[in-house]
Amino acid sequence: MHPAEAQILASPDGENTLSRAFVGDDMFEAHPDCPLCYAEYRVKAAPATGFIEEGDVLDLGDRVLQVLHTPGHSPGGISLFEAATETLFSGDIIYDGPLIEDAYHSNLDDYARSLQRLRALPIRTVHGGHFGSFSGEYLRTMIDEWQRRHA
Repeated sequence: MHPAEAQILASPDGENTLSRAFVGDDMFEAHPDCPLCYAEYRVKAAPATGFIEEGDVLDLGDRVLQVLHTPGHSPGGISLFEAATETLFSGDIIYDGPLIEDAYHSNLDDYARSLQRLRALPIRTVHGGHFGSFSGEYLRTMIDEWQRRHA
C-alpha cells in the first residue's frame, strides 16, 4: 500500500472506506444464507506491514512492474506499468466506467496530473480496477474527454 493511505486501513470507518456510500443491504440480501446486514457491516483494521511508492519495482520473475503514484481518486492511488508489454494496471485512477472523482479524499488537480502522466506513456493495454480491459488508444480518448469536461 502507498503510505498516503495507511491511516485509512489502520482506522477504517464508514466514511474513509466509502462503505457507507457504496455498501447497502441489497449486497447482503443477495446472499440470504449470510446472517449479516448493512448496519452490522464493518471494515476491519489492517495496519500496513509494508509500503510501495513511486519508482518501486515489483519483479515477479517473468514480469516486471513499475509502481506509479497516481493520486486523484485517492491520495495513495497507484498504477502498475509493465514497459515490456506496454500494459497498465490502472487501479482506480481510470477504468471503463463512471469515475469516482468526488469522494472526500479525491483531488481534481492530482487527478488531472495523474491522467496526463498516463496519457504520455506508451500504453497498449489497460486493466482497470473495475469493469473490463481496454486499449491504450481508448485510454487516451477517455483522458482527452475527461480533460475537456474539466477545463
